[in-house]
Amino acid sequence: MTNWNYGDVWEAVADVQPDAPAIVQGARQTSWRQFDRGADGIARYLLDLGVVQQDKVAVYLYNSPEYLQASYAAMKVGLVPVNTNYRYGDDELSYLWTNADAVAVVFHGTFAERIEKVRSRVPGVRGWLWVDDDTGPCPDWATPYEEAATSAATRTAAPWGRSGDDLIMIYTGGTTGMPKGVMWRQDDVFARLIDGGIRHYPVDEGIDGVRRSLLETPSTLTLMPACPLMHGTGWFTANTALAEGGRIALLESRKYDPVELLDTVERQKVNGLVIVGDPFSRPLLAALDARPGHWDLRSLIMVISSGAMWSGSIKQRLLAHHPGMLLVDAFSSSEAVGMGVSVSGAGNAAATATFTLGPDVKVLKDDGGEVVPGSDEIGVLALGGRNPLGYYKDDEKSAHTFRVVDGVRYSIPGDFAQVDTDGTIRLLGRGSVCINSGGEKIFPEEVEEALKTHEAVRDAVVVGIPHPTFGEQIVGVIELAAVSPDGAAPPAEAELINHVKERLAGYKAPRRVRVVETIGRAPNGKVDYKRHRAESMEELEPAT
Repeated sequence: MTNWNYGDVWEAVADVQPDAPAIVQGARQTSWRQFDRGADGIARYLLDLGVVQQDKVAVYLYNSPEYLQASYAAMKVGLVPVNTNYRYGDDELSYLWTNADAVAVVFHGTFAERIEKVRSRVPGVRGWLWVDDDTGPCPDWATPYEEAATSAATRTAAPWGRSGDDLIMIYTGGTTGMPKGVMWRQDDVFARLIDGGIRHYPVDEGIDGVRRSLLETPSTLTLMPACPLMHGTGWFTANTALAEGGRIALLESRKYDPVELLDTVERQKVNGLVIVGDPFSRPLLAALDARPGHWDLRSLIMVISSGAMWSGSIKQRLLAHHPGMLLVDAFSSSEAVGMGVSVSGAGNAAATATFTLGPDVKVLKDDGGEVVPGSDEIGVLALGGRNPLGYYKDDEKSAHTFRVVDGVRYSIPGDFAQVDTDGTIRLLGRGSVCINSGGEKIFPEEVEEALKTHEAVRDAVVVGIPHPTFGEQIVGVIELAAVSPDGAAPPAEAELINHVKERLAGYKAPRRVRVVETIGRAPNGKVDYKRHRAESMEELEPAT
C-alpha cells in the first residue's frame, strides 16, 4: 500500500534542493526554500482560523506562484484545496464556495469588488487572503497574503497530521449543469500522475525514495503550463513537475498570448509546454508561421495537450517548425486521468481524436460487454484502477459516473468511442451533447473538426436544435479566421455544408450554419453548448 501526500513530497524536495528554483514568472523567482517557507506561513494562518481536518480552502487566483503555494499550504495541514474558475459570476461563485463548504478564500486583488457582492451569501468563509496585484488596496475584511506568508519561522504541522487519504477537489463544469467537485484521494491522484511523469519514484520506498532519487539525479525539468492552473490540465501537470523536483515557468499575461509564450519558452529554456488543443495551438501556429525561425525552440522536448480536440493537421504544421519535439495528446478528464494517449513526432503526426488506450481502459457497450476492435460498434470509455471517490455531496451523479461492472469499479464520464482493429480508439465525443437526428447519433466534435478544416474557419461548434421531422437538426456555429485567405469573401452556408459532406457521411453535415464573432471558449478550451444551442434556436427557423 502507498501513502502519497503532496505535502510530504514537496517538503522532501525542498529539503534536498532548497536553493533550486521552484517557480518563475517574469522577473519573479521563487526558490524551493521560499516556496516551502511561504506555504508554512499560509498554513499557520489557516490553523489560526480554527480550521478542522479536511476543511476546504478555495483558490481564486490567476496563474501565479501564490496559486501553487496556497494549495501547498492547505495540503501541509490536512486541508483540501479547491479550484475556483475566475470567469464565474456572482451566482456561480456563491454556489461553488457554499457547495464546497469553503472556510477560506485566497484571491487576487482584482476580484475584491466581485467578492464584496457575494460575501454575505457565503457566511461559512471565515478567512480572506488578499494577493496584491496592483489593482487596489487590501480590503479591511481581508488579510494581506504576504503578511501571512512571512509569519512562520519553522515548518507548520496540524495536530491531526496528513495522509494519502487527504483529498484534493477539482470543480468541473463539464458541458452542462452547475460545477461539481471531483474528490480525489491524494495517494490515488499522485500515483496516477507520477506514473506518466518523467521521474518514477520507487513505490515501496515512499519519501525516502523521493530524497534518494533527487540526490542521485537532480531535476533539470522546466515545465510551462500555458493553460490556467484553475483547471485540471494545468494544475495536475504542474503538481507532477514539482513532485519531480522540477521548475514551473508561468506566463505573466492573464490572456493567452502566443508571442509571449514563445518568448518565454526561449528565455526560460522550457522543456515541457502544456496547452489545450486547438484553442491554444492554432494561434501558436499562426505566430510561428508569421515569423518562421524567429524563436530558438531547441530546449522544447514535448508539448502536452488535454481537454480539447487537437487536430492532426495542426500537429503536422507545428512539427514542421520544430521537428525535434514530441506532441503528446493526452485524453483525460477531471474524473478520469489516463484514458488514452497519442504521441506525434516528426513525419508521424497522429490523426485527430485517435488514441492508444490506457492499461485500465475498456470500451463498453450498453450491455456491459466490450466493443469488438474493428467493428462499427460504439461504446463508452470506462477507466478502472485508481479513480476519484466521487462527486462532493452528490451521490446521484457519483453513482451514475462511477459504476461497478463485473466486479470492477470504473469511472465512466460519458465519452463515446469506436475501437480500430489495432486497438486504438477513435474518440467520438461526450454523450451529453450528442445529437439525435432522424434516429442517427451525431457527435459534435467530429463535425466541428470537419468544419475547422475549411481554411476560412478559425473555430467551430456544432449543436442540435428541434426539428419537426428529424427530432433535431444539426447547426454549425463558426468563427471565421481573422483574415480571409487570399482576400476572398467569407464562405457561403452551402459551401461549408458541402465541405463537411465531402469528409463525413451526409447525415452528419449541418443543415444550417451561423457565423458568430467569437465562439467564446473558456480558458480550458471548453464550450458552452447550452448557450450556443439557445442562440441558434432563437435565430434560426428549422430547415425543411
